Amino acid sequence: MTSLSATIRETKTRGEINSLRAKGFIPCIIYGGTEKNQKIYINKKIIKNLINSENFLSNKMSLEINGKEEKVLPREISFDPVTDEPLHIDFLRIVKGMSIILEIPVKFINNDKSPGLKKGGVLNIVRRKVELRCPTENIPTELIVDLENTEIGTSIKISSIELPTNVVPTIQGRDFVVATVAAPTVVVEPEKPAEEAGTEGEEAIGEGEDETKTDEGDAKLDEKDKKPGDTKAETKPETKKEPTKK
Repeated sequence: MTSLSATIRETKTRGEINSLRAKGFIPCIIYGGTEKNQKIYINKKIIKNLINSENFLSNKMSLEINGKEEKVLPREISFDPVTDEPLHIDFLRIVKGMSIILEIPVKFINNDKSPGLKKGGVLNIVRRKVELRCPTENIPTELIVDLENTEIGTSIKISSIELPTNVVPTIQGRDFVVATVAAPTVVVEPEKPAEEAGTEGEEAIGEGEDETKTDEGDAKLDEKDKKPGDTKAETKPETKKEPTKK
């Protein structure tokens, strides 16, 4: 459980809250249970690294406020739409006997001990988080999936994950899949169509003929291209008559 120091705040106006943020603090509120809501603030630098962790919203915390310990659970964070800096955090008091619905992140271990992954298989993650109903005193920070001895085709379902006592999935009535070890995807390039290959060959032959054509070859080709009935008048060259000598 993470322990942090917090201070009671007496801010009443927006200006006072903005001034608090300018000094490097995040205004927060604690609610739930039978006690009244409590306004506090926390050092932003200390809690910012925790906010960036995947399981922040399922991580139980102990806040020390003026010498008193308060066990809480982060429930909501407000961010600045421009700078993406945290502006406000809501904390829920952890009260014994109360249950809460949370999305718990799934962590996969022993990837290097999976025969299926060693053979080129791919870990296909269906659910990175699982929604669970948990008693507030028994909230898991993450769900562990052990990939040791998993082969290609293995389907990891929620029933194969060990859950804490009295923690149950919100989805009931079916054993849903969390991840699978899938076969590798092989990309096969399509073969070039035969027509294209033939066309290229014809073009290559045509180009060769153009380069080696002779007058005799042209005449033969012209003759070959003639259709039946086609006639072509041949013009004989005129011969000059030499004048008769007298």
